[in-house]
Amino acid sequence: MKKTLAILAALTVSACFGEEPPKVITLSGETMGTTYNVSVVGPPDTLEEAALAADVEAVLADVNAKMSNWDKGSEVSRFNVSTETGPVSVSGDFVTVMAAANEVHKLSDGKFDVTLGPLIELWGFGPREPADPVPSDTDIETALSFVGQADKLILKAEDSTLSKSAPEVGINLSAIAKGFGIDAVAGKLKALGVENYMVEIGGDLVTGGRNAEDKAWRIGIEKPEPGEKAVELIVPLESKGLATSGDYRNFVEHDGVRYSHIIDPVTGKPITHWTTSVSVVADDAMMADAWATAMLVLGSERGLEIAEANDIAVYFISRDENGDKNTYVTKASSAFEALQKAD
Repeated sequence: MKKTLAILAALTVSACFGEEPPKVITLSGETMGTTYNVSVVGPPDTLEEAALAADVEAVLADVNAKMSNWDKGSEVSRFNVSTETGPVSVSGDFVTVMAAANEVHKLSDGKFDVTLGPLIELWGFGPREPADPVPSDTDIETALSFVGQADKLILKAEDSTLSKSAPEVGINLSAIAKGFGIDAVAGKLKALGVENYMVEIGGDLVTGGRNAEDKAWRIGIEKPEPGEKAVELIVPLESKGLATSGDYRNFVEHDGVRYSHIIDPVTGKPITHWTTSVSVVADDAMMADAWATAMLVLGSERGLEIAEANDIAVYFISRDENGDKNTYVTKASSAFEALQKAD
């Protein structure tokens, strides 16, 4: 589950934009099984809202056509159903996403993994519900035999090819493609001459420049409370991406035990540590998206070690280890604390 509260500043007089409040274009719609919102502050005079809306829709349609696991005709879906184990030509965008996924996989102790699909389906968080909500150890081991992108997939970026070790190996890009799509929209805005913007899809986002008050965009991180929309912390963002991953809304219960939709690709089972929400700030939305998932699987203890070693801005919210459901413990990396101090 990804959720961030996008807080837009009120439109007030700004020295940067002149004496009059800047023009703001806002667009919204549906994509990737969720919603999107685009805000453009002080657009070029030649930029028409209708044309911009069409451009945004075209970019998102192109991303879905390549990376949607729900579109049976998409590039990733065709790769998944293919029985070919030799090199398959893939698009430049696919190479970009897979290269980023490989980087996060390597740095995260293998906790970020795009071959997680068999386990997602086994635990009932995919397109079908399992006959038994709690898989057997044997079924988990079988699913794990097709998981592990480091040795199940071979990306040759220079040739724009991707191969898999067995026909059953597949790719699920749900934890990184959304961020790529956000960045793709932002790239289109910049190509059109837009300098100040925010692009948000399903709570993940990227900002460019400054808001209508000529200040950094101010984004609220949500408290990890099911059924509520309260702000835990305000994060100032200027030309940065932000993603939040949490386990407090998407889960299943069986015999009184809650099973998170966040699955550890190493154990093959839902995470059991106390970390319930992770927010990551990165240079773009794609890396923020991927690292938010990776950090949630890692948990605050190991996640913070990796964050410090790689200068990642991350904010952890964990449940009280003594079982108090109303008490949370927060931790932030040095890079995240520096962002707050710079506000």
